[in-house]
Amino acid sequence: MNDDIQPGDSAEHEYEHGALGDAEYAEFMELAAEEGFDIEDVEGAIEAAGHGPLPVLAVVGRPNVGKSTLVNRIIGRREAVVEDRPGVTRDRVTYEAEWAGRRFKVVDTGGWEQDVLGIDASVAAQAEYAIEAADAVVFVVDAKVGATDTDEAVVRLLRKAGKPVVLCANKVDGPSGEADAAYLWSLGLGEPHPVSALHGRGTGDMLDAVLEVLPDAPRATFGGGGIGGPRRIALIGRPNVGKSSLLNKVAGEERVVVNELAGTTRDPVDELIELGGTTWKFVDTAGIRKRVHLQQGADYYASLRTAAAVEKAEVAVVLIDASENISVQDQRIVTMAVEAGRAMVIAYNKWDTLDEERRYYLEREIETELGQVAWAPRVNVSAHTGRHMEKLVPAIETALAGWETRVPTGRLNAFLGELVSAHPHPVRGGKQPRILFGTQAGTKPPRFVLFASGFIEAGYRRFIERRLREEFGFEGTPIHISVRVREKRGAKKK
Repeated sequence: MNDDIQPGDSAEHEYEHGALGDAEYAEFMELAAEEGFDIEDVEGAIEAAGHGPLPVLAVVGRPNVGKSTLVNRIIGRREAVVEDRPGVTRDRVTYEAEWAGRRFKVVDTGGWEQDVLGIDASVAAQAEYAIEAADAVVFVVDAKVGATDTDEAVVRLLRKAGKPVVLCANKVDGPSGEADAAYLWSLGLGEPHPVSALHGRGTGDMLDAVLEVLPDAPRATFGGGGIGGPRRIALIGRPNVGKSSLLNKVAGEERVVVNELAGTTRDPVDELIELGGTTWKFVDTAGIRKRVHLQQGADYYASLRTAAAVEKAEVAVVLIDASENISVQDQRIVTMAVEAGRAMVIAYNKWDTLDEERRYYLEREIETELGQVAWAPRVNVSAHTGRHMEKLVPAIETALAGWETRVPTGRLNAFLGELVSAHPHPVRGGKQPRILFGTQAGTKPPRFVLFASGFIEAGYRRFIERRLREEFGFEGTPIHISVRVREKRGAKKK
């Protein structure tokens, strides 16, 4: 599907200039120059959109050392909930950040809870999740308190994992505190970077150190042709919607414990299953009960591990209990898969239990509550009886095909030209911005960069996405569209 890209060198091209082959890239840059765009800006736009997965930076540390404050400082806005006590958690744990022109994801592993296993075990569970998901780690230590036994335990986990670590000595508000930071050399993790996350002191130098160890873009290890192994399918949903039952039915045997008590599954369970002559890796995940900031102990860590499983998967199969009303939590789980950029299939389980009235109202709920993902293939199944289970794999294959679809630049621009002529952008402030040209810079999921003469409103972007789906398919996959506006000619000249 990637035109002008040979199988042997596709990975190199994906990171050199997105998904564009050499000839297509050269032709595209000529077009950009003719339209008066700055070449460096165009190259940066393609690189940003064609990056593939962003590198992941995890922020770990024991309770109340200022992790969330540091995360807010890194991302440049107050997103993570901060209170002057340990154990404050939040809805989201992953954010996008940028420093010195480099984009990356930040994983905030706040939310410590003193459960029955004790605080040390909670810290270990958090650190293990963070390390597994991350390409590099910022280990936050309270410089005023110094290294504790819990800090030493996390250090052992970090050494075992072998991931690059930047040591952040937090709460150093002035030169007098730098002596406290120096004591942290004893942890054996290299230079402690004295920082005040609250006031911003030293965070720039620390982030410079982070960029030195963070990869530009981690190689995707997805399947599809041998190198990455079997395609990975994550089964996600609320507790007791039938994820484990579905996995057992697909496997044709009892692979996973099934119990009417919700929450039987805690850790993601990987199962290799052969269907239709193809081997798939299904991951049965713990049910996500409610908003992350209302969860405690084992449930909180189950949610984090589920999020990690989705990040590693290629397709998320979202199970929804068709016998119950579609809940806010169902919508939140769908959003998790979309934001992770995964192909998606929605499976409405327990379909055999519905009467005609419930089916009517369910259809109305789907239209109103899940209308934003109408592009996701839908299957109505019964994990208990096996009804329509044969439809699941074709739906997964359809979603994967959409996820990997690439539109050649020439064909895309012909489509955009017709679209703009027939449906121009509304006039705003006496001006009418136009989409001049564009390209698909990446796949998995499809990522487009459009170049315009002026600001393009969100409603028009949604219109473009809808028409892209009508023209080229993209069934079962989110689409990312970024727009670059042409600067006034001579604006950059001194």
